[in-house]
Amino acid sequence: MNNEDTIQAAGCVLWRISPIDEALEVCLVHRPKYDDWSHPKGKLKRDEHPLDGALREVEEETGYTATPGARLLTLAYEVNGRPKEVRYWAARAASGAFAPNDEVDRILWLSPTAARNRLTHPRDRDLVDALLTATGRSTVSQT
Repeated sequence: MNNEDTIQAAGCVLWRISPIDEALEVCLVHRPKYDDWSHPKGKLKRDEHPLDGALREVEEETGYTATPGARLLTLAYEVNGRPKEVRYWAARAASGAFAPNDEVDRILWLSPTAARNRLTHPRDRDLVDALLTATGRSTVSQT
């Protein structure tokens, strides 16, 4: 397969500082179509820069604008027999509010440990660790 066959997507590990205890919280989205919990992400539009696409997807799926941070991991896997690459960035939630939509019916703000445990796909868990490293937070479990 050539690179043109690869589905190009981008997303963010969206985070904030809890208004309650000032701990780092990670936002996960629930997609009813797949009944899964994941980080906000989606396919890139033609000629769209991956970071622009990642921030667009965050806003479409969560209702939040975000300030991009460190480039994190690129996850590669197959979807219906086609290769897919998803580039991720850390992104701090800036402003906004969630409203259910066709793609995402719920979001959760969770501690890193709870987020790691809630994620449906094991490959997404490494992104939580990458976020903690990028933000200078301990990878020690927080509950």
